[in-house]
Amino acid sequence: MEVASGSGDKAGFFTQGRSWLKALPVKFKANMVGMASNIKKLGQEDPRRVVHSLKVGLALTLVSTLYYLRLFKNFGLDAIWAVMTVVLVFEFSVGATLGKGLNRGMATLLAGGLGIGAIHLAKHSGHIGKPILILFLVFLQATISTFLRFVPKIKARCDYGMLIFILTFSMITVSGFQEHHILELAHSRLSTVSIGAAACVIVAIVVFPVWAGEDLHNLIALNIDKLGNSLEEKVKFTGFGVEYFIRTGCEDDKKFLKGYKSVLNSKNSEESLANFAAWEPGHGRFPFGHPWKLYLKVGTLARECAYRIEALNGCLNADIQASSEVSNIIQEACTKMSRESGKSLKELALAIKIMVQPSSADSHIENAKSAAKNIKSLLKSGIWEDIDLLKVIPGVTVASILIDVVTHTEKISESIYELASKAQFKSVEPTLSPKKLRSGQNQSVKSAQMVNCPDVGINVRESTLPSPPSENSSAPKTSKQSMGVQI
Repeated sequence: MEVASGSGDKAGFFTQGRSWLKALPVKFKANMVGMASNIKKLGQEDPRRVVHSLKVGLALTLVSTLYYLRLFKNFGLDAIWAVMTVVLVFEFSVGATLGKGLNRGMATLLAGGLGIGAIHLAKHSGHIGKPILILFLVFLQATISTFLRFVPKIKARCDYGMLIFILTFSMITVSGFQEHHILELAHSRLSTVSIGAAACVIVAIVVFPVWAGEDLHNLIALNIDKLGNSLEEKVKFTGFGVEYFIRTGCEDDKKFLKGYKSVLNSKNSEESLANFAAWEPGHGRFPFGHPWKLYLKVGTLARECAYRIEALNGCLNADIQASSEVSNIIQEACTKMSRESGKSLKELALAIKIMVQPSSADSHIENAKSAAKNIKSLLKSGIWEDIDLLKVIPGVTVASILIDVVTHTEKISESIYELASKAQFKSVEPTLSPKKLRSGQNQSVKSAQMVNCPDVGINVRESTLPSPPSENSSAPKTSKQSMGVQI
Protein backbone atom coordinates (compact mmCIF):
# COMPACT_ATOMS: atom_id res chain seq x y z
CA MET A 1 0.00 0.00 0.00
CA GLU A 2 2.84 2.42 0.90
CA VAL A 3 4.62 1.60 -2.37
CA ALA A 4 1.46 2.27 -4.34
CA SER A 5 0.95 5.57 -2.51
CA GLY A 6 4.52 6.66 -3.21
CA SER A 7 4.14 5.80 -6.90
CA GLY A 8 0.95 7.86 -7.07
CA ASP A 9 2.65 10.85 -5.49
CA LYS A 10 5.50 10.67 -8.00
CA ALA A 11 3.07 10.40 -10.90
CA GLY A 12 1.16 13.43 -9.64
CA PHE A 13 4.40 15.38 -9.23
CA PHE A 14 5.53 14.63 -12.79
CA THR A 15 2.07 15.50 -14.12
CA GLN A 16 2.16 18.88 -12.40
CA GLY A 17 5.70 19.45 -13.67
CA ARG A 18 4.67 18.78 -17.26
CA SER A 19 1.68 21.11 -16.91
CA TRP A 20 3.91 23.84 -15.48
CA LEU A 21 6.40 23.44 -18.32
CA LYS A 22 3.63 23.61 -20.91
CA ALA A 23 2.19 26.76 -19.33
CA LEU A 24 5.60 28.43 -19.00
CA PRO A 25 5.84 29.72 -22.61
CA VAL A 26 2.30 31.10 -22.38
CA LYS A 27 3.04 32.91 -19.12
CA PHE A 28 6.34 34.18 -20.48
CA LYS A 29 4.62 35.54 -23.58
CA ALA A 30 1.90 37.19 -21.49
CA ASN A 31 4.51 38.81 -19.25
CA MET A 32 6.46 40.09 -22.24
CA VAL A 33 3.31 41.52 -23.82
CA GLY A 34 2.37 43.20 -20.54
CA MET A 35 5.88 44.65 -20.14
CA ALA A 36 5.85 45.96 -23.72
CA SER A 37 2.43 47.52 -23.11
CA ASN A 38 3.67 49.25 -19.94
CA ILE A 39 6.77 50.54 -21.72
CA LYS A 40 4.66 51.87 -24.58
CA LYS A 41 2.30 53.56 -22.14
CA LEU A 42 5.24 55.11 -20.28
CA GLY A 43 6.55 56.62 -23.51
CA GLN A 44 3.14 57.84 -24.62
CA GLU A 45 2.48 59.62 -21.32
CA ASP A 46 5.54 61.81 -21.85
CA PRO A 47 7.44 61.39 -25.15
CA ARG A 48 10.26 63.48 -23.67
CA ARG A 49 11.32 60.39 -21.72
CA VAL A 50 12.20 58.65 -24.97
CA VAL A 51 14.08 61.73 -26.17
CA HIS A 52 15.96 61.95 -22.86
CA SER A 53 17.09 58.34 -23.17
CA LEU A 54 18.40 59.04 -26.66
CA LYS A 55 20.20 62.16 -25.42
CA VAL A 56 22.02 60.22 -22.69
CA GLY A 57 23.10 57.65 -25.27
CA LEU A 58 24.29 60.45 -27.55
CA ALA A 59 26.37 62.11 -24.81
CA LEU A 60 27.98 58.80 -23.83
CA THR A 61 28.73 58.02 -27.46
CA LEU A 62 30.29 61.44 -27.94
CA VAL A 63 32.61 61.08 -24.93
CA SER A 64 33.49 57.49 -25.87
CA THR A 65 34.33 58.61 -29.41
CA LEU A 66 36.76 61.18 -28.02
CA TYR A 67 38.34 58.39 -25.97
CA TYR A 68 38.77 56.08 -28.94
CA LEU A 69 40.22 58.92 -31.00
CA ARG A 70 42.98 59.04 -28.35
CA LEU A 71 42.14 62.60 -27.37
CA PHE A 72 42.42 61.39 -23.77
CA LYS A 73 45.80 59.68 -24.20
CA ASN A 74 47.49 62.13 -21.80
CA PHE A 75 45.06 61.16 -19.04
CA GLY A 76 45.53 57.40 -19.21
CA LEU A 77 43.04 55.42 -17.15
CA ASP A 78 41.71 58.63 -15.58
CA ALA A 79 39.80 59.21 -18.82
CA ILE A 80 37.09 56.92 -17.48
CA TRP A 81 36.02 59.81 -15.20
CA ALA A 82 34.59 61.57 -18.28
CA VAL A 83 32.29 58.61 -18.96
CA MET A 84 31.33 58.36 -15.29
CA THR A 85 30.55 62.08 -15.24
CA VAL A 86 28.08 61.69 -18.12
CA VAL A 87 26.32 58.81 -16.35
CA LEU A 88 26.12 60.64 -13.02
CA VAL A 89 25.43 64.21 -14.20
CA PHE A 90 22.97 63.91 -17.10
CA GLU A 91 19.45 64.58 -15.79
CA PHE A 92 16.03 65.01 -17.36
CA SER A 93 15.98 68.83 -17.47
CA VAL A 94 18.56 71.41 -18.44
CA GLY A 95 18.52 72.97 -14.98
CA ALA A 96 19.12 69.68 -13.20
CA THR A 97 21.96 68.77 -15.59
CA LEU A 98 23.56 72.19 -15.36
CA GLY A 99 23.27 72.25 -11.57
CA LYS A 100 24.85 68.81 -11.19
CA GLY A 101 27.60 69.64 -13.68
CA LEU A 102 28.55 72.85 -11.90
CA ASN A 103 28.38 71.13 -8.53
CA ARG A 104 30.69 68.37 -9.70
CA GLY A 105 33.16 70.73 -11.39
CA MET A 106 33.38 73.24 -8.55
CA ALA A 107 33.60 70.51 -5.89
CA THR A 108 36.37 68.74 -7.80
CA LEU A 109 38.31 72.00 -8.22
CA LEU A 110 37.94 73.03 -4.58
CA ALA A 111 38.67 69.59 -3.16
CA GLY A 112 41.69 69.19 -5.44
CA GLY A 113 43.17 72.50 -4.31
CA LEU A 114 42.57 71.79 -0.63
CA GLY A 115 43.88 68.26 -1.01
CA ILE A 116 47.14 69.47 -2.54
CA GLY A 117 47.44 72.04 0.25
CA ALA A 118 46.89 69.33 2.86
CA ILE A 119 49.59 67.11 1.31
CA HIS A 120 52.02 70.03 1.17
CA LEU A 121 51.30 70.88 4.82
CA ALA A 122 51.70 67.27 5.93
CA LYS A 123 55.05 66.98 4.16
CA HIS A 124 56.56 69.41 6.68
CA SER A 125 55.19 67.47 9.66
CA GLY A 126 57.86 64.77 9.71
CA HIS A 127 57.72 61.07 8.95
CA ILE A 128 55.49 60.28 11.93
CA GLY A 129 53.37 63.40 11.91
CA LYS A 130 52.50 63.21 8.17
CA PRO A 131 49.99 60.31 8.29
CA ILE A 132 48.53 61.57 11.56
CA LEU A 133 47.88 65.05 10.13
CA ILE A 134 46.42 63.64 6.88
CA LEU A 135 44.05 61.34 8.76
CA PHE A 136 43.00 64.21 11.04
CA LEU A 137 42.28 66.48 8.04
CA VAL A 138 40.28 63.72 6.32
CA PHE A 139 38.24 63.23 9.49
CA LEU A 140 37.72 66.98 9.93
CA GLN A 141 36.58 67.72 6.37
CA ALA A 142 34.30 64.64 6.21
CA THR A 143 32.65 65.61 9.51
CA ILE A 144 32.13 69.26 8.58
CA SER A 145 30.99 68.51 5.00
CA THR A 146 28.53 65.85 6.14
CA PHE A 147 27.05 68.15 8.77
CA LEU A 148 26.67 70.97 6.23
CA ARG A 149 24.57 68.66 4.08
CA PHE A 150 21.83 68.96 6.70
CA VAL A 151 21.52 72.73 6.11
CA PRO A 152 18.31 73.07 4.03
CA LYS A 153 19.66 75.54 1.46
CA ILE A 154 22.88 73.58 0.95
CA LYS A 155 21.02 70.29 0.72
CA ALA A 156 18.64 71.72 -1.88
CA ARG A 157 21.30 73.12 -4.22
CA CYS A 158 24.72 71.71 -3.31
CA ASP A 159 24.14 68.25 -1.82
CA TYR A 160 25.70 66.46 -4.79
CA GLY A 161 28.66 68.84 -4.76
CA MET A 162 29.30 68.10 -1.07
CA LEU A 163 29.45 64.37 -1.82
CA ILE A 164 31.94 64.90 -4.64
CA PHE A 165 34.00 67.19 -2.40
CA ILE A 166 34.29 64.50 0.30
CA LEU A 167 35.20 61.85 -2.28
CA THR A 168 37.81 63.91 -4.16
CA PHE A 169 39.52 65.30 -1.06
CA SER A 170 39.79 61.84 0.48
CA MET A 171 41.15 60.29 -2.72
CA ILE A 172 43.86 62.91 -3.12
CA THR A 173 45.01 63.08 0.50
CA VAL A 174 44.96 59.33 1.17
CA SER A 175 46.51 58.38 -2.18
CA GLY A 176 50.02 58.48 -0.73
CA PHE A 177 51.56 59.78 -3.97
CA GLN A 178 54.40 62.23 -4.17
CA GLU A 179 53.51 65.90 -4.64
CA HIS A 180 54.13 65.99 -8.41
CA HIS A 181 51.94 62.90 -8.84
CA ILE A 182 49.23 64.60 -6.82
CA LEU A 183 49.26 67.55 -9.22
CA GLU A 184 48.94 65.21 -12.20
CA LEU A 185 46.04 63.38 -10.54
CA ALA A 186 44.21 66.62 -9.72
CA HIS A 187 44.76 68.00 -13.23
CA SER A 188 43.56 64.86 -15.01
CA ARG A 189 40.55 64.47 -12.73
CA LEU A 190 39.44 68.08 -13.18
CA SER A 191 39.98 67.96 -16.95
CA THR A 192 38.05 64.73 -17.54
CA VAL A 193 35.20 65.82 -15.27
CA SER A 194 34.98 69.15 -17.13
CA ILE A 195 34.87 67.38 -20.50
CA GLY A 196 32.11 65.00 -19.36
CA ALA A 197 30.06 67.79 -17.77
CA ALA A 198 30.44 69.99 -20.86
CA ALA A 199 29.21 67.17 -23.09
CA CYS A 200 26.14 66.73 -20.86
CA VAL A 201 25.28 70.43 -20.81
CA ILE A 202 25.75 70.90 -24.57
CA VAL A 203 23.58 67.92 -25.48
CA ALA A 204 20.93 68.89 -22.91
CA ILE A 205 20.63 72.45 -24.26
CA VAL A 206 21.06 71.83 -27.99
CA VAL A 207 19.05 68.62 -28.51
CA PHE A 208 15.36 69.12 -27.68
CA PRO A 209 15.93 70.88 -24.35
CA VAL A 210 13.60 70.25 -21.40
CA TRP A 211 13.36 73.37 -19.25
CA ALA A 212 12.48 72.89 -15.59
CA GLY A 213 11.23 76.49 -15.40
CA GLU A 214 8.69 75.90 -18.14
CA ASP A 215 7.54 72.70 -16.45
CA LEU A 216 7.09 74.58 -13.17
CA HIS A 217 5.13 77.32 -14.92
CA ASN A 218 2.79 74.81 -16.55
CA LEU A 219 2.42 72.76 -13.35
CA ILE A 220 1.28 75.77 -11.29
CA ALA A 221 -1.21 76.79 -13.98
CA LEU A 222 -2.54 73.23 -14.25
CA ASN A 223 -2.95 72.86 -10.48
CA ILE A 224 -4.95 76.07 -10.20
CA ASP A 225 -7.07 74.98 -13.14
CA LYS A 226 -7.80 71.69 -11.36
CA LEU A 227 -9.04 73.61 -8.35
CA GLY A 228 -11.27 75.65 -10.61
CA ASN A 229 -12.66 72.51 -12.20
CA SER A 230 -13.53 71.25 -8.71
CA LEU A 231 -15.59 74.35 -7.97
CA GLU A 232 -16.95 75.25 -11.37
CA GLU A 233 -20.43 76.08 -12.53
CA LYS A 234 -21.58 72.48 -12.92
CA VAL A 235 -21.48 71.93 -9.13
CA LYS A 236 -24.92 71.04 -7.77
CA PHE A 237 -25.88 71.09 -4.13
CA THR A 238 -28.90 68.86 -3.71
CA GLY A 239 -29.27 68.21 -0.01
CA PHE A 240 -25.50 68.93 0.29
CA GLY A 241 -24.09 65.62 -0.78
CA VAL A 242 -26.55 63.72 -2.96
CA GLU A 243 -25.10 65.24 -6.09
CA TYR A 244 -21.68 66.79 -5.87
CA PHE A 245 -19.39 67.97 -8.63
CA ILE A 246 -21.50 66.47 -11.41
CA ARG A 247 -20.30 67.45 -14.90
CA THR A 248 -22.91 66.74 -17.51
CA GLY A 249 -21.69 65.51 -20.86
CA CYS A 250 -18.20 64.70 -19.55
CA GLU A 251 -16.70 61.22 -19.64
CA ASP A 252 -14.06 62.01 -17.00
CA ASP A 253 -16.32 62.94 -14.08
CA LYS A 254 -14.10 61.21 -11.53
CA LYS A 255 -11.00 63.03 -12.78
CA PHE A 256 -12.71 66.38 -12.25
CA LEU A 257 -14.01 65.21 -8.88
CA LYS A 258 -10.59 64.10 -7.61
CA GLY A 259 -8.45 66.55 -9.59
CA TYR A 260 -7.70 68.64 -6.54
CA LYS A 261 -6.11 65.62 -4.80
CA SER A 262 -3.09 65.76 -7.12
CA VAL A 263 -2.56 69.36 -6.01
CA LEU A 264 -2.13 68.20 -2.41
CA ASN A 265 0.89 66.06 -3.38
CA SER A 266 2.67 68.53 -5.66
CA LYS A 267 4.92 70.24 -3.10
CA ASN A 268 8.03 68.13 -3.72
CA SER A 269 7.70 68.44 -7.50
CA GLU A 270 7.30 72.21 -7.32
CA GLU A 271 10.29 72.67 -5.02
CA SER A 272 12.51 70.45 -7.17
CA LEU A 273 11.52 72.24 -10.38
CA ALA A 274 12.07 75.67 -8.77
CA ASN A 275 15.52 74.58 -7.60
CA PHE A 276 16.46 73.32 -11.08
CA ALA A 277 14.98 76.40 -12.78
CA ALA A 278 17.28 78.64 -10.73
CA TRP A 279 20.28 77.07 -12.52
CA GLU A 280 18.90 77.61 -16.02
CA PRO A 281 19.87 80.49 -18.32
CA GLY A 282 17.23 82.68 -19.92
CA HIS A 283 15.08 80.82 -22.43
CA GLY A 284 11.91 81.56 -24.37
CA ARG A 285 9.45 83.58 -22.32
CA PHE A 286 11.54 83.25 -19.17
CA PRO A 287 14.53 85.61 -18.94
CA PHE A 288 17.41 85.15 -16.56
CA GLY A 289 16.38 86.12 -13.03
CA HIS A 290 12.74 85.11 -13.50
CA PRO A 291 10.99 85.10 -10.07
CA TRP A 292 10.73 81.32 -9.67
CA LYS A 293 10.28 81.56 -5.89
CA LEU A 294 6.97 83.34 -6.36
CA TYR A 295 5.67 80.23 -8.13
CA LEU A 296 6.27 78.36 -4.88
CA LYS A 297 4.20 80.96 -3.03
CA VAL A 298 1.34 80.51 -5.48
CA GLY A 299 1.67 76.73 -5.21
CA THR A 300 1.52 76.87 -1.40
CA LEU A 301 -1.68 78.92 -1.49
CA ALA A 302 -3.14 76.54 -4.07
CA ARG A 303 -2.49 73.59 -1.76
CA GLU A 304 -4.13 75.43 1.14
CA CYS A 305 -7.17 75.95 -1.05
CA ALA A 306 -7.10 72.27 -2.05
CA TYR A 307 -7.20 71.28 1.62
CA ARG A 308 -10.38 73.35 2.02
CA ILE A 309 -11.92 71.61 -0.98
CA GLU A 310 -10.95 68.27 0.54
CA ALA A 311 -12.72 69.26 3.77
CA LEU A 312 -15.70 70.46 1.75
CA ASN A 313 -15.84 67.15 -0.09
CA GLY A 314 -15.84 65.29 3.22
CA CYS A 315 -18.68 67.40 4.61
CA LEU A 316 -20.82 67.04 1.50
CA ASN A 317 -20.39 63.26 1.47
CA ALA A 318 -20.88 62.78 5.23
CA ASP A 319 -23.67 60.59 6.60
CA ILE A 320 -25.22 63.51 8.46
CA GLN A 321 -26.60 66.10 6.03
CA ALA A 322 -28.34 69.42 6.45
CA SER A 323 -32.11 69.37 6.46
CA SER A 324 -34.00 70.54 3.39
CA GLU A 325 -35.13 73.65 5.26
CA VAL A 326 -31.54 74.71 5.95
CA SER A 327 -30.44 73.75 2.45
CA ASN A 328 -33.09 75.95 0.85
CA ILE A 329 -31.89 78.94 2.87
CA ILE A 330 -28.18 78.77 2.08
CA GLN A 331 -28.12 76.77 -1.17
CA GLU A 332 -28.16 79.76 -3.52
CA ALA A 333 -25.33 81.62 -1.78
CA CYS A 334 -23.21 78.47 -1.45
CA THR A 335 -23.70 77.59 -5.10
CA LYS A 336 -22.74 81.12 -6.15
CA MET A 337 -19.60 81.10 -3.99
CA SER A 338 -18.51 77.77 -5.43
CA ARG A 339 -19.31 78.70 -9.02
CA GLU A 340 -17.67 82.13 -8.95
CA SER A 341 -14.60 80.86 -7.11
CA GLY A 342 -14.19 78.13 -9.70
CA LYS A 343 -14.49 80.61 -12.56
CA SER A 344 -11.96 82.96 -10.99
CA LEU A 345 -9.46 80.13 -10.44
CA LYS A 346 -9.80 79.04 -14.06
CA GLU A 347 -9.22 82.62 -15.19
CA LEU A 348 -6.14 82.86 -12.97
CA ALA A 349 -4.81 79.60 -14.41
CA LEU A 350 -5.31 80.90 -17.93
CA ALA A 351 -3.58 84.18 -17.06
CA ILE A 352 -0.53 82.30 -15.76
CA LYS A 353 -0.50 80.01 -18.77
CA ILE A 354 -0.41 82.79 -21.35
CA MET A 355 1.46 85.21 -19.03
CA VAL A 356 -1.02 88.09 -18.97
CA GLN A 357 -2.50 90.26 -16.26
CA PRO A 358 -5.15 88.27 -14.30
CA SER A 359 -7.66 91.13 -14.27
CA SER A 360 -10.37 88.97 -15.90
CA ALA A 361 -10.75 87.07 -12.61
CA ASP A 362 -11.51 90.19 -10.55
CA SER A 363 -15.24 90.28 -11.33
CA HIS A 364 -15.70 86.63 -10.35
CA ILE A 365 -13.82 87.18 -7.09
CA GLU A 366 -16.03 90.17 -6.28
CA ASN A 367 -19.15 88.09 -7.00
CA ALA A 368 -17.88 85.32 -4.72
CA LYS A 369 -17.11 87.84 -1.96
CA SER A 370 -20.58 89.31 -2.34
CA ALA A 371 -22.13 85.85 -1.93
CA ALA A 372 -19.89 85.27 1.11
CA LYS A 373 -21.19 88.50 2.69
CA ASN A 374 -24.75 87.37 2.05
CA ILE A 375 -24.21 84.02 3.72
CA LYS A 376 -22.54 85.73 6.69
CA SER A 377 -25.59 87.96 7.04
CA LEU A 378 -27.84 84.90 6.96
CA LEU A 379 -25.76 83.16 9.61
CA LYS A 380 -25.97 86.21 11.90
CA SER A 381 -29.71 86.63 11.40
CA GLY A 382 -32.35 85.17 13.72
CA ILE A 383 -33.88 82.71 11.25
CA TRP A 384 -32.15 79.76 12.98
CA GLU A 385 -33.87 80.13 16.33
CA ASP A 386 -36.74 77.74 15.52
CA ILE A 387 -34.56 75.15 13.75
CA ASP A 388 -32.94 72.16 15.48
CA LEU A 389 -29.23 72.92 16.03
CA LEU A 390 -28.16 69.44 14.85
CA LYS A 391 -29.86 70.14 11.51
CA VAL A 392 -28.13 73.51 11.17
CA ILE A 393 -24.53 72.45 11.91
CA PRO A 394 -23.87 70.48 8.64
CA GLY A 395 -25.09 73.32 6.44
CA VAL A 396 -23.27 76.00 8.43
CA THR A 397 -20.06 73.95 8.24
CA VAL A 398 -20.28 73.77 4.46
CA ALA A 399 -20.99 77.49 4.21
CA SER A 400 -18.06 78.29 6.50
CA ILE A 401 -15.66 76.18 4.42
CA LEU A 402 -16.84 77.86 1.21
CA ILE A 403 -16.27 81.28 2.76
CA ASP A 404 -12.72 80.14 3.54
CA VAL A 405 -12.33 78.94 -0.07
CA VAL A 406 -13.33 82.41 -1.29
CA THR A 407 -10.75 83.98 1.02
CA HIS A 408 -7.98 81.71 -0.27
CA THR A 409 -9.04 82.34 -3.86
CA GLU A 410 -8.52 86.05 -3.24
CA LYS A 411 -5.08 85.31 -1.73
CA ILE A 412 -4.15 83.27 -4.80
CA SER A 413 -5.21 86.19 -6.98
CA GLU A 414 -3.04 88.61 -5.01
CA SER A 415 -0.01 86.31 -5.25
CA ILE A 416 -0.50 85.99 -9.01
CA TYR A 417 -0.70 89.78 -9.29
CA GLU A 418 2.64 89.92 -7.49
CA LEU A 419 4.08 87.29 -9.83
CA ALA A 420 2.73 89.13 -12.87
CA SER A 421 4.30 92.38 -11.68
CA LYS A 422 7.73 90.87 -10.99
CA ALA A 423 7.74 88.77 -14.18
CA GLN A 424 6.45 91.65 -16.35
CA PHE A 425 3.33 89.85 -17.60
CA LYS A 426 1.44 91.66 -20.34
CA SER A 427 -1.69 93.60 -19.47
CA VAL A 428 -4.98 92.87 -21.22
CA GLU A 429 -8.05 94.85 -22.13
CA PRO A 430 -11.23 92.97 -23.09
CA THR A 431 -12.80 94.20 -26.31
CA LEU A 432 -15.99 92.10 -26.32
CA SER A 433 -19.22 92.24 -24.37
CA PRO A 434 -19.17 90.61 -20.93
CA LYS A 435 -21.64 87.93 -22.04
CA LYS A 436 -19.51 86.86 -24.97
CA LEU A 437 -16.35 87.16 -22.92
CA ARG A 438 -17.76 84.84 -20.24
CA SER A 439 -18.63 82.28 -22.91
CA GLY A 440 -14.95 82.10 -23.84
CA GLN A 441 -13.81 81.83 -20.25
CA ASN A 442 -15.27 78.39 -19.65
CA GLN A 443 -12.47 76.58 -21.47
CA SER A 444 -10.04 74.48 -19.36
CA VAL A 445 -6.31 75.08 -19.24
CA LYS A 446 -4.47 72.06 -20.65
CA SER A 447 -1.04 70.98 -19.39
CA ALA A 448 0.58 70.53 -22.77
CA GLN A 449 -1.02 73.19 -24.97
CA MET A 450 -2.56 76.64 -24.94
CA VAL A 451 -6.29 77.03 -24.42
CA ASN A 452 -8.17 78.04 -27.57
CA CYS A 453 -10.59 80.91 -26.94
CA PRO A 454 -11.84 81.89 -30.41
CA ASP A 455 -14.47 84.24 -29.00
CA VAL A 456 -12.09 86.39 -26.99
CA GLY A 457 -10.14 89.32 -28.36
CA ILE A 458 -7.72 91.18 -26.15
CA ASN A 459 -5.36 94.05 -26.52
CA VAL A 460 -1.86 93.38 -25.22
CA ARG A 461 0.66 95.99 -24.23
CA GLU A 462 3.87 96.01 -22.18
CA SER A 463 3.45 97.84 -18.87
CA THR A 464 4.11 97.65 -15.18
CA LEU A 465 1.12 96.04 -13.53
CA PRO A 466 -0.97 97.87 -10.95
CA SER A 467 -1.28 96.56 -7.43
CA PRO A 468 -4.03 94.02 -6.71
CA PRO A 469 -7.48 95.61 -6.51
CA SER A 470 -8.88 96.29 -3.08
CA GLU A 471 -12.12 94.85 -1.84
CA ASN A 472 -14.27 97.75 -3.03
CA SER A 473 -12.29 98.69 -6.10
CA SER A 474 -13.00 97.60 -9.64
CA ALA A 475 -10.63 95.88 -12.07
CA PRO A 476 -7.84 98.07 -13.41
CA LYS A 477 -8.36 99.77 -16.75
CA THR A 478 -5.92 100.61 -19.49
CA SER A 479 -6.17 103.48 -21.92
CA LYS A 480 -2.79 103.77 -23.56
CA GLN A 481 -1.99 102.74 -27.09
CA SER A 482 -2.08 98.99 -27.46
CA MET A 483 -1.56 96.25 -29.97
CA GLY A 484 -4.46 93.90 -30.78
CA VAL A 485 -3.72 90.23 -30.33
CA GLN A 486 -6.26 87.48 -31.05
CA ILE A 487 -6.04 84.56 -28.59
